[in-house]
Amino acid sequence: MTRHRPALPGRIGHPAVVIATGFGTAVLIGTLLLATPMATTAGDSSHWLTALFTATSAVCVTGLVVVDTEAHWSVFGEVVIALLIQAGGLGIMTLATLAMVVLSGRLGLRARLSAQLETKSVVAADLRQVLRRVVLFSLVCEAAVAAVLTGRFLLGYGEPFGRAAYLGIFHAVSAFNNAGFALWPDNLMRFVADPWISLTVALAVVVGGLGFPVVFELLRAWRRPRRWSLLTRITMGLTVVLLTGGTLAFLATEWHNPATMGPLDDSGKLLSAFFAAVMPRSGGFNTLDIAQMNPSSWLVTDVLMFIGGGSAGTAGGIKVTTFGFLLFIVWSELRGESHVNIGHRRLPSATQRQALSISLLGIVLVTVSTWIMLIITPHSLDQVMFEVISAFATNGMSTGITADTTLAGHVLLSLLMFIGRIGPLTLGSALALKQRTRRYELPEERVIVG
Repeated sequence: MTRHRPALPGRIGHPAVVIATGFGTAVLIGTLLLATPMATTAGDSSHWLTALFTATSAVCVTGLVVVDTEAHWSVFGEVVIALLIQAGGLGIMTLATLAMVVLSGRLGLRARLSAQLETKSVVAADLRQVLRRVVLFSLVCEAAVAAVLTGRFLLGYGEPFGRAAYLGIFHAVSAFNNAGFALWPDNLMRFVADPWISLTVALAVVVGGLGFPVVFELLRAWRRPRRWSLLTRITMGLTVVLLTGGTLAFLATEWHNPATMGPLDDSGKLLSAFFAAVMPRSGGFNTLDIAQMNPSSWLVTDVLMFIGGGSAGTAGGIKVTTFGFLLFIVWSELRGESHVNIGHRRLPSATQRQALSISLLGIVLVTVSTWIMLIITPHSLDQVMFEVISAFATNGMSTGITADTTLAGHVLLSLLMFIGRIGPLTLGSALALKQRTRRYELPEERVIVG
């Protein structure tokens, strides 16, 4: 006689709930560890909100900080932050599912669906192989970046090997996972003219932010672009456009600014502009003083941060694929076409609704949060909006007002980082859970729009 286990309530077993719970648990564990006396250089316990904010920023691979990372946190605290970044970058469900594979040798359906939602894997049957590739690829990339940075710190800046290796590993993890945490009070501004540091960090941010499905497809068929999937073509095309456009925009707005690019030579200006264009993808590092940038540069950064990077990667924002779908939806509407066609493929209506929903939810969330922040903080609109978008897009760049924001502001930014990491639709499905299937269709009615 076969015994059936009782079904768990949907609110516990839904993959979206498991993902939200996993990230929440990681934040809680990180908060408890960072609140201990051994996590600070002074040997005193940090304020609970400081620990919570930092843990949330690390798990959500954001990079916003309320204290100087190197000055406030001890080596133990910095290691905890690096581990939280790694956990958040790979995804709690990816790590949990991989552990289940190793221990039990097989996956249950619920674990398979949970990890599939986190990794955006198309074929659930290939999940075990996908997870192995994700972890292996991440570790190999981080090791390569760490080796280059370690060598540069060792040979170019005279750091002892132990210190150079520590700096290299920490910033490799932070860069590949698009976290933006740095161990200097000026972030990476001291390396503004150093291509070894700037280009290595920028490349790590781009690769980590492309998204694992895109990276794996590029590794398989990088010589045959015509065979790329729609996801890869849109991601790569828009990535090139945004990086090029962002670089040109920053060159135009900051070329003569004496507080940013002004003192640099032409090659230094080009390098810093490219770095500034890469980091809004969710990288969060900066080699120019953001607080001294022109408001026009802040606006460019706002737009790039909100768009973010690739799907199923370490980047935040609404994602370049979502932005690309919106462009094609508008183009098809202007042409009067009944379907949205991209190349030789038709975009499903469900994907169109998802893109519109993600974008609208993001706009509403940023607008409402900006309005609340303006009420509870004394800062200007452009500064507040920059901070809010940076938190929502899990970017980590700041005009310098994070530490001066009120307690309520820190709580709001923490919530924005959490929501931005797990995704508006994932959070929405975690709260709503039940899917309703309408068994009948209502009559249409044409309504004037615009």
